[in-house]
Amino acid sequence: MSLFDRLVVSSIPFIPRFLVHRVARRYVAGETLDDAIATARSLAAEGAMSTLDVLGESVTHAGQTESARDEYLRVIDALSESGLPANTSVKPTAVGLSIDPDLARRNLSAICRRAAGSGVFVRLDMEDSPYTEKTIRLALDLKAEFGNVGVVLQAYLRRSLADLDRLIEARMNVRICKGIYRERREIAWKDHDVIVRNFAALLDKHLAAGCYAAIATHDEACVQNALATIDRLKLPKSAYEFQMLLGVDPLLRKILLESGHRLRVYVPYGRDWYAYSTRRLKENPSIARHIVNATLGLGPKTT
Repeated sequence: MSLFDRLVVSSIPFIPRFLVHRVARRYVAGETLDDAIATARSLAAEGAMSTLDVLGESVTHAGQTESARDEYLRVIDALSESGLPANTSVKPTAVGLSIDPDLARRNLSAICRRAAGSGVFVRLDMEDSPYTEKTIRLALDLKAEFGNVGVVLQAYLRRSLADLDRLIEARMNVRICKGIYRERREIAWKDHDVIVRNFAALLDKHLAAGCYAAIATHDEACVQNALATIDRLKLPKSAYEFQMLLGVDPLLRKILLESGHRLRVYVPYGRDWYAYSTRRLKENPSIARHIVNATLGLGPKTT
């Protein structure tokens, strides 16, 4: 990231909230479950699958975790009734992992039990490194009990290749992504090329073991490496899927779909759109630059 882009990113907290909201419409389906279902229907018409996520994480009160749990139960019921090619993903801290692992386990068990009865797959999202081991253990326990559970590994973490051994043994459906949280060098690889190589190593190891992989990236290098691995292993398209964020690189999404690959779009919704949207802006300084210009009256406003 250039010095100018770093300056743009540092200015994001000062961007008026209403301007961030304009950009949020690109990355967030809306504030309600109905909004998310409508977006999933639109994506299905393109040939894409969806994964619905209720925005909100790192809650501090048990009552908040119950509200999140109940909203996920609504998501599962709605997906079951809709017949859409969609599943759901849960951030463990949204259901209590930062408060008490047992609380998170109870809430996640309720979600996975409802999902198992409805034929809906549940993925545990991966957050920053203090929760990595706890999340993997939760995923393994829930997979053993309910079956319909997957998890995420982040290619920038130094530990991920070793973590994958346990997940392969459990025949876990794993989403492999690069990772976005700020971590110390002792914990995470920092060089982009190294992270891309580790992404490829994780994917190769998982697919070669005969496990289903979700290839979550917008990075052309990661996509090319994935396609080369898929070709080398002569895998059927039922053995993997690509995953992308709502609002990010729709052209690449179109290219992959038109090439016949399974592709799933992450569809977040909820009232906690601000924190999520500002994270997306920090990852995309070019978009943030347009908003800064609009804020300073230096260019056209975003639409």
